[in-house]
Amino acid sequence: MTTGHGFGERFTDHMVLLEWTAEHGWAGRPRLLPHGDLAFSPAMAGLHYGQVVFEGLKTHRRTDGTLATFRPDAHAHRFRRSARRLAMPELPEELFLEAVDAFVGADGAALPADDPTLSLYLRPVLFASEPCLALRPARAFTFLLLGFVTSGFFSDRPDPVSVLVSREFSRAAPGGTGQAKCAGNYAGAFLAQQAAADAGCHQVVWLDPVERRWVEEMGGMNLFFVRGSGPTAEVVTPPLTGTLLPGVTRDTLLTLAARRGHTVREERVSVKQWRAQSASGLVTETFACGTAALVTPVGEVCDGTNRWTIGGGKPGPLTLEMRDALSDLHQGRVPDPHGWLRIHTGR
Repeated sequence: MTTGHGFGERFTDHMVLLEWTAEHGWAGRPRLLPHGDLAFSPAMAGLHYGQVVFEGLKTHRRTDGTLATFRPDAHAHRFRRSARRLAMPELPEELFLEAVDAFVGADGAALPADDPTLSLYLRPVLFASEPCLALRPARAFTFLLLGFVTSGFFSDRPDPVSVLVSREFSRAAPGGTGQAKCAGNYAGAFLAQQAAADAGCHQVVWLDPVERRWVEEMGGMNLFFVRGSGPTAEVVTPPLTGTLLPGVTRDTLLTLAARRGHTVREERVSVKQWRAQSASGLVTETFACGTAALVTPVGEVCDGTNRWTIGGGKPGPLTLEMRDALSDLHQGRVPDPHGWLRIHTGR
């Protein structure tokens, strides 16, 4: 079995496959196969026209040794919404969950019992596989689910990252595909990410594509701002405008923060506000979140010639609280009142 702790470099032994055609719809049930290469026509429509959507979700080993996948139903719902936006067939939720069960049942043992920093990352993907270059939605699609064992996307520790505010590039446009998890959104982000690296930063921060002043996302992750401290601290995140991804982890943290008594707000925050409120001490913490990155503190911001630190450049207490709360839930150390965990039989 090939397992690695780097992100997306080495894969487990199996994958799940299912096909759809305009004539027959979804053909049968998801099939578990050995992980391996696939043969496709060079005229495959997804390769040329970008009808490709995907998801990312994780399975964790809980303290009792069982395996649990976090919120697969929410990922199944978003997968369908992404497919709808790109004129692709929507995979029924029960088939999505069946594919998850089959994959975890086959390769869950790749996740060791003695290292809670590791998880099994699942990558479902749907792409147009019809060999036709007509400018229309494809009439044949392939669904795949594959996975790998991974540690944290940035680090196993909550080390703060530095970010570059992108003034040159936009991630998405109104009416576009910003709220869909489609392949083209990520390819278009690579140049901005390279600019961030050239500026000595870990990640890029996207602004709204119209006024270019409102903070939207960090790379492929949602952003949160903490105002104040202690039990009265407010947790603020940009609203879902249609140009940013509705993150499952974002939704989870809004629920967890409210349950802990914090005021949660979906509110537009400008770069000017972010800088001024960080300088005044009103914004005490900023963190990003996502399936791969979990909860990651932002310690420094670069906006052209302006640079500022947040919370002394160290991870803040609420950031760490949210990170621990999420990890505790993943690993079964606390109850799951919302039914977010899909428990898999066997170990």
